[in-house]
Amino acid sequence: MPHDGSLLQASVIFLLATVLTVPLAKRLQLGAVLGYLLAGVLIGPSVLRLIGNTENVSHLSELGVVLLLFIIGLELSPRRLWVMRHSVFGMGLAQVLLTGLAIGAVAWLVFAQSLNTAAVVGFGLALSSTAFGLQLLAERKEVTSPHGRLAFAILLFQDIAAIPLIALLPVIAGTGELEADRDTLVNLLKVVGSVGAVIIGGRYLLRPVFRIVARTGLREVSTATALLVVIGTAWLMELAGVSMALGAFIAGVLLADSEYRHELESHIEPFKGLLLGLFFISVGMSADLGLLLSEPLSVIGMTLILVLIKLPLLYLIGRYSGGLDGGQALRLGVVLAAGGEFAFVVFKLAREHGLLDARLHDLLVLTITLSMAVTPLLVLLLFRLFKAKPAPVEVPPEYRNIESDEPRVVIAGMGRMGQIIARVLRAQRVNYVALDTAVEMVDYGRSMSLGRMPVFYGDPLRPEILRAAKVDKAEFFIVTTDDPETNLKVTELVQRHFPHVKVIARARNRQHVHRLLDLGAVPVRETFHSALEMSRQALLGLGLDEDQANARIRRFHRHDEEVLAAQHKVYDDDAAVIQTAREARAELENLFDADLIEDKGVK
Repeated sequence: MPHDGSLLQASVIFLLATVLTVPLAKRLQLGAVLGYLLAGVLIGPSVLRLIGNTENVSHLSELGVVLLLFIIGLELSPRRLWVMRHSVFGMGLAQVLLTGLAIGAVAWLVFAQSLNTAAVVGFGLALSSTAFGLQLLAERKEVTSPHGRLAFAILLFQDIAAIPLIALLPVIAGTGELEADRDTLVNLLKVVGSVGAVIIGGRYLLRPVFRIVARTGLREVSTATALLVVIGTAWLMELAGVSMALGAFIAGVLLADSEYRHELESHIEPFKGLLLGLFFISVGMSADLGLLLSEPLSVIGMTLILVLIKLPLLYLIGRYSGGLDGGQALRLGVVLAAGGEFAFVVFKLAREHGLLDARLHDLLVLTITLSMAVTPLLVLLLFRLFKAKPAPVEVPPEYRNIESDEPRVVIAGMGRMGQIIARVLRAQRVNYVALDTAVEMVDYGRSMSLGRMPVFYGDPLRPEILRAAKVDKAEFFIVTTDDPETNLKVTELVQRHFPHVKVIARARNRQHVHRLLDLGAVPVRETFHSALEMSRQALLGLGLDEDQANARIRRFHRHDEEVLAAQHKVYDDDAAVIQTAREARAELENLFDADLIEDKGVK
């Protein structure tokens, strides 16, 4: 039976459903979004009926989309947004027009809807879900990929396009031309005034306000101010009949160059995650499973038509206008093929104006919800079938032609560690050759030395590259790449083909040290020595003199190396390693206590 209950009861239900379904969906590699949708379906009116009033939930959950767009805006300065103008207004406009006309034509010609109704259905379903698409891209760390950037540009235009679509609904419905024109003009003035207020306020008022709040030193006041900016902007835009999310996005863009950008993001991020999850739950709650059971062919057919029209059109736009390759264009199509949250608003208003009857409205809402539920599964399937191929690296010929005069040292990896080693060897006038698989690292190394640094493009996992670098003539091979598995494979390869060469390898942690020792390399822990120096500085600040601090660090270093050697004999036995670590900790404390007594005796 349904329970509206208290806010506390509802919160418990939402959190419990989330904790149960989202980890399960992640474990099945279905993504968090599908877990949230499933949670909404389970607790909603269609299944367990634990939450009866879905309307209030959807209003609150819209703040998740608002906060998401604000944070996206913070990442885009006006300068970057201007650079994206061709993608936003070019590809975005093409997508909305082509998709809207195609779906509208199907509604008019195949399903015999009126021309006005077909136009609303077409352009409403042309909109995709900003929250949904960006969340899927974020889960796969593809927001900054070529198809991720184009998806964001198209979504941004769709959010903008939703404003005139909503404003024109009375005109499309034919509710009186003169009155409609007057209302449209008033609405347009409201929109312009609201956007102008946000721009002026963001440019001239927000920074002084944040400066005053920052001086209080109270984190909770800073959080309240950040929420006030976002929610206040969204409220102002809603009063003007504009998308709340778009208003928040504009506010974020205006603050993108602010010195308070990172602080704002840190305050908003926790609320964004919770409310965005609530948004997906509310979408699941709105699904009318009864309609799906009574008219399965209609619902499934409309969902297939939606996806089969939007996906190919998005593919063509991405492939031939966006410059994406086939795999990237397919990813773009899959991510944006579903319906969007703004379509719910469009269809609700269209029903109020008599453009949609109750049955068609419910079918469209369920179609959008079902398309959202299917999208993570399509993403999982197609992304596995068409794995992204890395773009071919353009390498200047001079970077590939390895020239060396029998180097004494070969360095694999010219990142931060490799550059320091190369500088030391160069200062000592030791012949060396450095290899890296990143063209920018090769370019940077050569530019710093006016082209005289012997840095070349080459994969150290290829034996022919090692021979070209004359590793067989070298005394030492130093592996400094930041990937532990690569370091192990390179070490094994060098030891197999050039057993006389001494390998010094960067180690990530103690377990990595043990595996490198098994291969006969000399492991050097990447953060160990810097951590010792930081500890020494701390001891000096805590009152020890230079000699005492140095002695403590030397003792710790020596003791830790002894413990590491002892653990290497049993490192595949977790219980033995833990026992050794406990004994070593107690022994080290006793050694330091003895040093303290000795220091006092000297004084």
